[in-house]
Amino acid sequence: MNKLMGNGGNNKFYKFLRKNAIVVDKHYSMSFDSIPGPYALPGIGTIYQYLPGIGNYKFSELHHNGFKKLKAFGSVIKEEIVPGVNIVWLFNPRDIEAMFRYEGKYPQRRSHLALEKYRLDRPNVYNSGGLLPTNGAEWMRIRSVFQKGLSSPQSVENFLNSTDDIVQEWLSNIMNVVNENEDFLPELSRLFLELIVMTVLDLRLNSFSRQERKYYSRSSRLMRAALTTNSCILKTDNGPQLWKKIDTPLYRKLKKSQEYMEDVAIDLLSLQMSLFHDRDRNKPLTLLESYLASPELDFKDIIGMACDFILAGIDTTSYTSSFMLYHLAKSQCVQSTLYQESRKLLPNTYSKVTKEVLQEAFYAKAVLKETLRLRPISVGVGRVLHSDAEFSGYHVPKGTVVVSQNQVISRLGEHFNDPYEFKPERWLKDHPLYKKHDPFLVLPFGHGPRSCIARRLAEQNMLVIVLKLIRNYHIQWNSSALDSKSLLINKPDGPILLTFTKRTN
Repeated sequence: MNKLMGNGGNNKFYKFLRKNAIVVDKHYSMSFDSIPGPYALPGIGTIYQYLPGIGNYKFSELHHNGFKKLKAFGSVIKEEIVPGVNIVWLFNPRDIEAMFRYEGKYPQRRSHLALEKYRLDRPNVYNSGGLLPTNGAEWMRIRSVFQKGLSSPQSVENFLNSTDDIVQEWLSNIMNVVNENEDFLPELSRLFLELIVMTVLDLRLNSFSRQERKYYSRSSRLMRAALTTNSCILKTDNGPQLWKKIDTPLYRKLKKSQEYMEDVAIDLLSLQMSLFHDRDRNKPLTLLESYLASPELDFKDIIGMACDFILAGIDTTSYTSSFMLYHLAKSQCVQSTLYQESRKLLPNTYSKVTKEVLQEAFYAKAVLKETLRLRPISVGVGRVLHSDAEFSGYHVPKGTVVVSQNQVISRLGEHFNDPYEFKPERWLKDHPLYKKHDPFLVLPFGHGPRSCIARRLAEQNMLVIVLKLIRNYHIQWNSSALDSKSLLINKPDGPILLTFTKRTN
């Protein structure tokens, strides 16, 4: 066994498994047990395959794992990372489409399990595990209320003016704080924290001030709390789940981060609630005011919502934006084209991004789409099957965890020409490079009723930022090639080192 588990032995081991899987297929006609995949040891699963120096995979490199598994086993793969929990990986867009047909009325996920335990252990603070881990009718209850102010293009346009003001303020501070030898990612995180808190809680944290830039400031600690929680989720979901019975070091880190985020949310919400009854009745309700006025929600629901937005919103958008700036800095021709569009739409460096500007920002939208193709928010979308399903002829029983591998298949030559090249033009319908793509290849925000609740807001925020930043600054890349690191969501695996040169009107 030790010889088989070496680097060279792994290939022999996989060939042995594939050979035997074919024999089983012939005998049992594509049964669930015949689905090929990494060998699971009794009582251990395949977690040994992720051990440093022993295994072939890394939890921090889910996309590279996916390429290796696709090459070794094919487009439908079964793996038992945690003993007793089978995961099926899907690499075919038709199978991914089928996955959503089998998700049922209440699409279920197996994710954020430790976060759910933390919240359910605190019924005095939370009514549920929140939007991220909750399943069933309770998920539908909170989802249906919280999405009302975020689901339509018209509703997110209400945030556009305040978003532009915050981004303009942030841009005016860049040259005072940016050093080309320092990581720019924390600056993006600070910006998105300010945008999220303004959207959800109707107030400013003043994250760009000198005081808030200090290590122990409220905004700095909130940023670290979100990063720490997101860094713990993948390992607590897929590693040994001792945290269900004892406070493991990893679970304690998650708890400490969530306790701080929770304390801040309670303080800020309490302040806003005290002012709610004195609001101007002639003005339309803000997002938070609509939640406070809803008879379907109580204070504990809104605490969970605020924490979820901060947790899910800071890192996802800041990481995606950092990858977008990386590709723009590396692709000077693309950056030049985007600058020409931004200069046309924004005559001056201080011009506001309006809904009319966004309607005409075709190239900026293509830049964002291409970024999300190459650098999606996560490796794919996960569901727990509501009923028995069939994927590429394999029977998969109800209750199985199924995960699409969009980050892998969106980089395959069979789906995209020059798949590793950053070419926004491939998304412009009037361009020669345009090609109609399968809609289930690129799903950065998920699909169906359980897709990202704040997708439109996130896209709007990132478009405002990239239009205004490139209109104001020329950027250059100062480091080596960048890859992504899997922390449930995809983080840059190195610092974002950029040089900014101020543009003139």
